[in-house]
Amino acid sequence: MTEVVDRSDSSTTSKTASTSASAAIVGAAGTPAVDVAALGEQLLGKWAAIRHQARDLAGQPELHKIEGQHHTEHRARVSNQLQFLVDHRAVHRAFPAHLGGGDDHGGNIAGFEELVVADPSLQIKAGVQWGLFGSAVMHLGTDEHHRQWLPGIMDMTIPGCFAMTETGHGSDVASIATTASYDTDSQEFVLHTPFRAAWKDYIGNAAIDGLAAVVFAQLITQGVNHGVHAFYVELRDPVSKEFRPGIGGEDDGIKGGLNGIDNGRLHFTNVRVPRANLLNRYGNVAADGTYTSSIQSPGRRFFTMLGTLVQGRVSLDGAAVAASKLALKAAIQYASERRQFNASSSTDEEVLLDYQRHQKRLFTRLATTYAGSFAHEELLQKFDDVFSGAHDTDEDRQDLETLAAALKPLSTWHALDTLQECREACGGAGFLIENRFASLRADLDVYATFEGDNTVLLQLVAKRLLGDYAKEFRNVDFGVLARFVVGQATGAAIHRTGLRQVAQFVADNGSVQKAAIALRDEAGQRALLTDRVETMVAEMATALKGSNKLSQAQGAALFNQHQNELIDAAQAHAELLQWEAFTAALTKVKDPGTAQVLTWLRDLFGLSLIEKNLSWYLMNGRLSMQRGRTVGDYINRLLVKIRPHALDLVDAFGYGEEHVRSAIATGAEKVRQDEARAYFRNQRANGQAPVDEKVLIARAAGARTA
Repeated sequence: MTEVVDRSDSSTTSKTASTSASAAIVGAAGTPAVDVAALGEQLLGKWAAIRHQARDLAGQPELHKIEGQHHTEHRARVSNQLQFLVDHRAVHRAFPAHLGGGDDHGGNIAGFEELVVADPSLQIKAGVQWGLFGSAVMHLGTDEHHRQWLPGIMDMTIPGCFAMTETGHGSDVASIATTASYDTDSQEFVLHTPFRAAWKDYIGNAAIDGLAAVVFAQLITQGVNHGVHAFYVELRDPVSKEFRPGIGGEDDGIKGGLNGIDNGRLHFTNVRVPRANLLNRYGNVAADGTYTSSIQSPGRRFFTMLGTLVQGRVSLDGAAVAASKLALKAAIQYASERRQFNASSSTDEEVLLDYQRHQKRLFTRLATTYAGSFAHEELLQKFDDVFSGAHDTDEDRQDLETLAAALKPLSTWHALDTLQECREACGGAGFLIENRFASLRADLDVYATFEGDNTVLLQLVAKRLLGDYAKEFRNVDFGVLARFVVGQATGAAIHRTGLRQVAQFVADNGSVQKAAIALRDEAGQRALLTDRVETMVAEMATALKGSNKLSQAQGAALFNQHQNELIDAAQAHAELLQWEAFTAALTKVKDPGTAQVLTWLRDLFGLSLIEKNLSWYLMNGRLSMQRGRTVGDYINRLLVKIRPHALDLVDAFGYGEEHVRSAIATGAEKVRQDEARAYFRNQRANGQAPVDEKVLIARAAGARTA
């Protein structure tokens, strides 16, 4: 077996792969070559310069997580690291320029999400301070609030909390129970926690560091509840660090991960807050208690206020993609060096990455990570357009919220899956903390449920899709779902009578090759992926038709009856967004060799989605059995084509050893394997190798036969 440990060795294995267009730039073995530097810059996206700066910072030992550190020491370390970020001007990009910021919203997120490679606890604690607490003051407050509090928030004079979630209500923010009742006589709000389930819970910085908080509560004035609003509340005395009168709390203690953050609980007993501390950009209370708002609809006002905080979901999407890149860089590097079992040689063991199953478990996740990376750049551009004011209509904001709600679940679930699969792919070595898989997975576990529970977010996406369906099939991002299927009933009849299957089989003429060509075609993949979403949404719309005319209980029961299908449709929609973002990115690749390899990777992503949902395509008549059988075969062919380029594809992520910090990704395994192989070669060459018992048995058997 040919040794595969570096670029030159990897190219030899590709002789078995079928090559594509002769226009592609070719390597020594006649296969396309990847321009790693150019691809790396494309992956960095619009804010490449800021990402480079952030990675330089994240590579510094002062910011690295010390594995195994006691949680109290970890908390203190991360708290001190926030000041390090301030001193290096790494966290002020989104704040107003007249206060020392940069008014750069997209660049801020691009730089912030890179902190995950240093320590996820650092990233999230920084997110609490500047991405949640600071952003709430900036986006929900007015100029007076900005002048009063933002400078202290920016320079860490005022470490703070974002107190929204309650023990009894997480994703259902509209139902939180903390109240802020206006007292006309004193011109103050009385903040109160009516029962234990209304304690603010899981609040970053609440246990130790937070001196102030933006507290979300039901605003009540003149006997009317105007819904959830935000209030700036001083929590602790800045000298003694003791809670102010009426405020109490406790430490959440050790968590499953992110133990560098002092999460805690807060409760309020008739705490008086000045009227001026209402963050009143979208709703105000006059001295006499009169409530006014520029947004008349309470529901629209609520979603507008929460929509200003969407950057948390955007940043988690990017951070999850970054964590997946780290894991794949380490696992694929290791798999290109680690050897196991004499499969095709009596002397040399196989490189793990040459096993088909190993390729599939890693390359399919590599393809998904590329898709997630390109989709995140589209999301980040949309975010910057909205928050910079370049494109900031109500529809733009709704699109942004839907896009973030669609992509954040996929990337965070994918990160957890990738970290686990990479851990297993590296065997016992993967379980060692020094290789970071287990540690990163523990820290990222909560990403699936905070800043919006993933399942709840997909339900929001599904509702938006149904709303679009009801509004004359309005466009959504990336050109997806430009129109739903015209004449859905007729289309369904064709699919379910088997006529489409027969047409496919006749077109393929029984040829596996023709079936494969049809599946790898970009238009064919788009049609299959889009058709599935269109059909699922149309079926849900039909099933729920007339639910608005039912009683509340009946309508809720009907919706619940189809909740699984709704969430499946939303996930299919999000996957289609990723596929289209990947496809759009291909048009920007200038180097032909890189374009060819990325096209194979895009095809692997698309066909993996089809394979995952193959039962749906077969049952609904979208694929014939002939084409269905070719999906897996063509995926296997793609794995062989991608194999020689695997190291290039992970090197393009641009993370060095100071970022990956995985012992098995340093080349140490190659040194060990080369030493072992040299030892056995010398034994054989010197005639010192012992004879294997099985050889003696075979010789004896042969002698008896003779």
